[in-house]
Amino acid sequence: MKAIFLIGTAGSGKSTLTSRLLQYYEKNSAFASVLNLDPGVESLPYTPDVDVRDYVDIVELMKQYDLGPNGSMIMASDLIASKIDQIENQVSEINPDYLLVDTPGQMELFAYRASGPFFIQNINAEEKVNMFLYDATMITSPSNFVSVSLLAASIKLRLGLPTINVMTKTDLIPDNIAQVIKWSSDPISLEESMRKDSDGETYSLITDILRSLNLGELTEKLIPISNATEEGMVNLESALSRVINLGEEVED
Repeated sequence: MKAIFLIGTAGSGKSTLTSRLLQYYEKNSAFASVLNLDPGVESLPYTPDVDVRDYVDIVELMKQYDLGPNGSMIMASDLIASKIDQIENQVSEINPDYLLVDTPGQMELFAYRASGPFFIQNINAEEKVNMFLYDATMITSPSNFVSVSLLAASIKLRLGLPTINVMTKTDLIPDNIAQVIKWSSDPISLEESMRKDSDGETYSLITDILRSLNLGELTEKLIPISNATEEGMVNLESALSRVINLGEEVED
């Protein structure tokens, strides 16, 4: 089994992309299943094969421990780690070739608390990959782009997984796609845009961050996609095959 973790800021399109990837694998006769790890989600664009909500009840936690929504989400996130044996047993019974893991909308609850890395380290899979989603509507300015890139690098370091960086919602910024893609592959172009867009102190700080990211090879060129139109999905699927299948494409 090969596990694909979809991680990104709230509203970046994780669940929708999970649904698109599931459709891709099904279309190509590959056996894929979905694990929903978001205990607070109310509706999903797919039917999860394994659902953390079967093991952790947000509403019950709020009632039992007199918690608010945020407190219950934190507690639920930590409880996920204690349910890994039951979750893994259920996944093993299904025994898919590919396990798509849709992580919580509040990314920090999964990535920065101990339960997320613990889950990743202990889930039984031959290969594991992190797909980090950049919300295109958040990165149209150079400073915002660098900020989200820093977040992506932080997640990569935190989880210790090979990472594919994906820009979602490209249909919402048609006039900015080329520029953002250029920033992701051409540091000089990004520095020049930063110089025009910020004051001296901000420019100095952000260019230092940018150069550190590039020296550490923590950034990679973005793959632009649209969940709405499915444009760019072929390129994403090819990149995913190169990382997780060592270059072997899923056969039609």
